[in-house]
Amino acid sequence: MTESTTRTEYLTRADLAVAPEIADFAESTLASFGLDVEAFWQGAAAIVRDLTPRNVELLAKRDELQQQIDDFHRANPGQPDPAAYREFLTSIGYLVEQPADAQISTENVDPEIATTAGPQLVVPLLNARFALNAANARWGSLYDALYGTDAISQDGDLAPGAAYNVVRGAAVIARGRELLDLAAPLAQGSHADATGYAVDSTGALVVQTAGGTTGLADAAAFVGYGGEPTAPSALLLKHNGLHLEIVIDRAGGIGSTDAAGVQDIVVESAITTIIDLEDSVAAVDAEDKSLGYRNWRGLMDGTLSETVEKGGRTITRVMAADRSYVTPDGGSLTLPGRSVLFIRNVGHLMRTDAVLDAQGAPVFEGVLDAIMTVLGALPDLRGERAGANSRTGSVYIVKPKMHGPAEAAFASTLFGRVEELLGLAPNTVKIGIMDEERRTSANLAACIAAASERVVFINTGFLDRTGDEIHTSIHAGVFPPKSVIKSRPFMQTYEDRNVAIGLEAGLDGRAQIGKGMWAMPDLMHDMVEQKIGHVRSGASTAWVPSPTAATLHALHYHQVDAFAQRAGITSDPASLESLLTVPLASASDLSDKVVATELDNNVQSILGYVVRWIDQGVGCSKVPDINGVALMEDRATLRISSQLLANWLTHGVISEADVDASLRRLAPVVDGQNAGDASYEALIAGDEPGIAFAAARRLIIEGAAQPNGYTEPILHEMRKVKKSRG
Repeated sequence: MTESTTRTEYLTRADLAVAPEIADFAESTLASFGLDVEAFWQGAAAIVRDLTPRNVELLAKRDELQQQIDDFHRANPGQPDPAAYREFLTSIGYLVEQPADAQISTENVDPEIATTAGPQLVVPLLNARFALNAANARWGSLYDALYGTDAISQDGDLAPGAAYNVVRGAAVIARGRELLDLAAPLAQGSHADATGYAVDSTGALVVQTAGGTTGLADAAAFVGYGGEPTAPSALLLKHNGLHLEIVIDRAGGIGSTDAAGVQDIVVESAITTIIDLEDSVAAVDAEDKSLGYRNWRGLMDGTLSETVEKGGRTITRVMAADRSYVTPDGGSLTLPGRSVLFIRNVGHLMRTDAVLDAQGAPVFEGVLDAIMTVLGALPDLRGERAGANSRTGSVYIVKPKMHGPAEAAFASTLFGRVEELLGLAPNTVKIGIMDEERRTSANLAACIAAASERVVFINTGFLDRTGDEIHTSIHAGVFPPKSVIKSRPFMQTYEDRNVAIGLEAGLDGRAQIGKGMWAMPDLMHDMVEQKIGHVRSGASTAWVPSPTAATLHALHYHQVDAFAQRAGITSDPASLESLLTVPLASASDLSDKVVATELDNNVQSILGYVVRWIDQGVGCSKVPDINGVALMEDRATLRISSQLLANWLTHGVISEADVDASLRRLAPVVDGQNAGDASYEALIAGDEPGIAFAAARRLIIEGAAQPNGYTEPILHEMRKVKKSRG
């Protein structure tokens, strides 16, 4: 399909052709700060003119390296000899010399990033409601999170039911008291025995229990209160750097039945959030990009709002206010009401026709993102709302899908040019490095060193990392099913090296070291059981898919001090060999039944995700798998699924006919899973496959030929075709 979706009307700005939506966003922002519009566009044009050739060179280097690796594996099929393979990768420049002492020097980093450990939300920017919910997820109701999910068993007497279940409520309250005993234990007895709370004349927290009066074992855990000292409405505690608020309301629905009048426990939850303009959005043109930029500006200047219908009522959602307390010594304490926001730009690969350069070619999307998202962050750097997001005057940009230190250095150069354009101090713009491509993992210390004055974040992403692993070594041999790949030694090595190298580079106390997403948003019991492993690994943050999940994951940071877990963690020089070991399949991994099941599982998830992406512009979906388990799907999950099947096609494990049969077989299943969506369009109408079906097929059949196995080129092309048809 080659229908033209080329924009026919542009505005001339310097030597650029700019879509009206983009020009309007930029110029309205500039006007609000009295900045020179002509100078801005001249500067933006210079950035495009100067950096485009380097961007082209970096992408050509990717292709050159991939071709050399493909040739190597064709000549040496199977698991390569470790020494010979490492020598080969070094000879072609894939592996570079690692710095002996790569230390970051990043300054002006907010404590939520530098010195506090806690959950991190990732949310699509194009959905204003989701973005607002995430920004406001700094604080979450523990009672709601426990009662409304399977974190507490939903069987038997504990089933939620249509009306309030007192038995379930009691279980929730008991779990809340267990948290209080962990975070702020009493000198005697348990919070479960509390019959009243007060603040005495010395500023100490006094707890009345059936056995008498007591206080906290560590008085310093009590840091503030609301209301009257003798009858407080809120008590603020602090543990492992995170706050808990005991809400007291003896007239409340829960508080009236509680001996101590406790209505809820509010947990400091998503202390940071990544507002995503990349993998979880479907932004393919100026209309989409400008919406994202406007929403980001609205988060920065506090004007973003969204009206929603809930329970028959109309609710306008806005950004939460800060929270104020009286300190034990009678002073005042104000805590942020909102998560500290990063914004994730796109990587270096894609171009966008939202702006055309002097030659009429689409500009690189990552360059446009850098210019426009830093521009959109100006309200947090200047004016009456300055510091509402970053109290240290920084802009936090997560940069994904970079391959090696040269690309990290290019991102740093780009950010420096944007700072000059907007008159910002050097290193105002900070960088989060996604460690999700093998070339970055293998050269992580050098990548950090390449942006050492900006780094505030490194994070693993096992899905993209696995997709890149498959594509990089696609000609080495057959890969096993996804679940088997995940269990191979290279993956744990990858996760461990990320923490160890980050610590050796001085990220402790200056930047986050993160872990990836919990992808099953309805399975909170399993998350509570398993995700504590991320904290035990020494990571200071890990991704969650919802505000509720953030509140539940916050419990792990009370159970385990993430920073204390880092003691003794060092990198193993020999781990590079494990990291570079290709996770190829053994004969036992690929029975006929396993292959058939894995084919259908992957086809189903590809169809389920792509149909919403192409037809509805939804970049992140909760897609039921073939067994009905809802999984969070984005472009990273799509990449690994499509690359695995592309690998199997390459080596004859499956045929094109097998893929077509599975697509035809699973399309009605996906249609059935979306039967409740009035705007949903069937994947196959009559016998004619729709655009989404065709896109899903291309992602598999053409997967081996896609640059680094990325899905964006096909998705963007086909989404534009869909939009052109209305």
